[in-house]
Amino acid sequence: MSKASKTADIHLAQEPKADALLGRSPLAALVGMLLDQQVPMEKAFAGPYVIAERLQADDLDAHDIAAYDPEQFAELMKEKPAVHRYPGSMAGRVQKLCQYLVDEYDGDAEAVWRDASSGKELLARLKALPGYGDQKAQIFLALLGKQYGVTPTGWREAAGVYGEKGAFRSAADITGPETLAKVRAYKQEMKAAAKAEK
Repeated sequence: MSKASKTADIHLAQEPKADALLGRSPLAALVGMLLDQQVPMEKAFAGPYVIAERLQADDLDAHDIAAYDPEQFAELMKEKPAVHRYPGSMAGRVQKLCQYLVDEYDGDAEAVWRDASSGKELLARLKALPGYGDQKAQIFLALLGKQYGVTPTGWREAAGVYGEKGAFRSAADITGPETLAKVRAYKQEMKAAAKAEK
């Protein structure tokens, strides 16, 4: 059993059942991070729990989701309240991610990081995931290191600014309502600074 097999105490969805799933399910964590764009962070990370509920399952299964009829899976994501602001395109992304995990890791999401020998190797594996760009991969790497106990050599360096101790930049730094507020304030400052530069 690897270090990451234990349940992590996660507070990203700010909803106990959704957070419990994120804490025990590597696939739920990967899907939550995938959904984390153009919607509030809590909604994104609550998404895996909503999907599992609609699939009448207690966890997500990469094989099941990859094999699901794409139109039906999109409908499941669109059901009110929709899982995401763009439920149709996100349904496709979730299925692509699951198909990749089936093809490359036999559907075992935790295998993405279980035996990674370095932060650099883990970052490369995360960046290879469909829907994971550089920033998303670095944030997820920081999340694994800070909250899931996945700390291969050099993980902080590989995660870049998101790996810094005491930072409040991303999902990796959220441990409850107070830290969520700090991360939100940081993101608003960044947006304002970007606007001012234009």
